[in-house]
Amino acid sequence: MLDTLAGVIVPVFFCVLCGYLWSRSGQPFDTAMVSRLVMTLGAPCLIISTLATVPVALTDLLDVLLAYALVQGLTLVLGLAWLKAGGLSWRHFFNAMLFPNVGNMGLPVCLLAFGEPGLALALGWFTVNSVLHFSLGIMVASGEWHPRHVLGNPVVMSAALALAMMAGGWSLPGWLVASLDLVGALTIPMMLITLGVSLAGLPWRGMGLALYVASGRLLVGLGSALIVIWWWPMPALVAAVVVIQSSMPVAVFNYLFAQRYQQAPEQMAATVMISTLLALVSLPLLLAWLLAGRT
Repeated sequence: MLDTLAGVIVPVFFCVLCGYLWSRSGQPFDTAMVSRLVMTLGAPCLIISTLATVPVALTDLLDVLLAYALVQGLTLVLGLAWLKAGGLSWRHFFNAMLFPNVGNMGLPVCLLAFGEPGLALALGWFTVNSVLHFSLGIMVASGEWHPRHVLGNPVVMSAALALAMMAGGWSLPGWLVASLDLVGALTIPMMLITLGVSLAGLPWRGMGLALYVASGRLLVGLGSALIVIWWWPMPALVAAVVVIQSSMPVAVFNYLFAQRYQQAPEQMAATVMISTLLALVSLPLLLAWLLAGRT
């Protein structure tokens, strides 16, 4: 079990550490360019190549999407209650509670823990989360609604194409699958390295408040997932992916939104940092429980 856990956790945090040390050493890293490359090219290729080729039942993928809606609904209610109990502004920390790091951390953890079928299901969760994050999340942070954040989004378009292929039983030629795999393979390591670079540049201020919000994110996310999988029996792999993706720390994009729209950016930065550090403890424990149930 220890070897299995190490095989999941160590590669993830090793890549994050590489990015962190790269940034701290003063080496250049264009975070905006890499993030754009991943979201517009790498992630769409990964979504199509994985969902279109990995033998995952469409019903399981639809279960993940429905579970996402249920978990996020509970997270919204419980998260707002947590913020109100702490006397915090819901607008400042709405995104921190609702949108965890299901891309940079969730995808590699699900891949390493559950293989390509787990990655395929995690990609479904990531896609829906990206749509809401770049629509509802930006709307809350900015106070404005822009349909262009969703329409034409490469992640959304690639997911729609992959789902249509799954539903229609279509297949891709081998040369195209190999090409998509090659480009998509850059997505996960670059996400993790970018996470490390981003963490290295975050300011450490407001630790007490950050600890409260970060703890709430992890507890509310995990609690919501456990309620959903207890109430609604689902395949073991689907349930495991739901629990992992629901229990991720605060996404770095929340800091970028807070900074751009001046919604307590330094407090959000500290929340991202603290929640990621807490995940160093929570993720191994959670994985040990999930993997023990699968053996």
